[in-house]
Amino acid sequence: MFIQSSLSNQSTFFQKIRSIDYLLLLTVFIIGIISCFAMYSTDGGELNYHTKNHAIRLCLFFTLMIFISFINIKTWHSLGYLFYIVVLGLLIWASLFGITASGSQRWINLYFINLQPSELMKIAIIVCFAKYYHRIQLSNVNNLKNIIIPILILFIPTALVISQPDLGTSILIVLSGIIVLWLAGVNIKYFFYSSLAFVISAPFVISFLKPYQKLRILTFFDPDKDPLGAGYQIIQSKIAVGSGGLTGKGFLKGTQGYLEFLPEKHTDFIFTLFSEEFGFLGSLILLILYAVLIYRIIRIGTLSRSFFGKFFCYGFGSAIFVYVTVNMSMVLGLLPIVGSPLPILSYGGSSLLATMIGLGIVMSTKIYSKQLIS
Repeated sequence: MFIQSSLSNQSTFFQKIRSIDYLLLLTVFIIGIISCFAMYSTDGGELNYHTKNHAIRLCLFFTLMIFISFINIKTWHSLGYLFYIVVLGLLIWASLFGITASGSQRWINLYFINLQPSELMKIAIIVCFAKYYHRIQLSNVNNLKNIIIPILILFIPTALVISQPDLGTSILIVLSGIIVLWLAGVNIKYFFYSSLAFVISAPFVISFLKPYQKLRILTFFDPDKDPLGAGYQIIQSKIAVGSGGLTGKGFLKGTQGYLEFLPEKHTDFIFTLFSEEFGFLGSLILLILYAVLIYRIIRIGTLSRSFFGKFFCYGFGSAIFVYVTVNMSMVLGLLPIVGSPLPILSYGGSSLLATMIGLGIVMSTKIYSKQLIS
């Protein structure tokens, strides 16, 4: 009896191993390797602070992703609201007692990492909404109650993040939530009315923005107006991307990065440095890797038998698409600078942690794709 039970458990374990999406795992691994080389380049070709920290975090969080993958998708469904509440509590703590840097109070010192709860909220809001809409019939999605409650769930963390202040991350949190609302079947008229209200109220909203936020918007329309001040980042970013040409200047040979013309080159502007060194072809390969990543996430959602798994994968895959699009558009001058890291590639422990947690839940959806959640 004991031997039979042991063989059964062993069989189940190997079934889970075989159920892993190895293409997704390989894609994440390759982007991670590229990020380490990119970070090595930002440190001037030396194993300095950013490279070491990023490599250590990547190894730890990649391992965490594997661990999360084997947790039953039912567990993530049951913890959906709790996950949201815990991250919301961390957001409140950061707003009241958090570390202040560059005029923003958005980090919590955990000694081994300065945690930015707003990054975790990007994932928590998708998990929460996936659980909320899991049991709701399509015919009931547009009930007034089922419109008001999700709006409140989305409004509270958004307001907290804006108050830190962190307008860029708050926009990405809202977009993450709106994606799931759209996928759940919320009537298009609500999105139309909301967009119309936003356009009408935009002049009033702008008046409440911080001076540097207003300056970013004005710089987007005319970066040459202040080339040595507000427009400096985007001008240097465009020069770096353009100078990369078709094949790039070569690894560790990017002049804009090495001559320190690129500020924040290890975080939000990491794509600029990568594009200068590897050119259009290198950037195209990176885009293909992200496309494969997003495709596999969506594909896993399609194969899942649970609506929770479907909602999460569709929402998270779409969110990754938005994050990549916003970051690359930002550094190319197609959108205002909003402080959006490039998933996995950019330096930042909180962003990397949130992404790996999301990928772990996706992989859990794949391993337990045949499970129904009542």
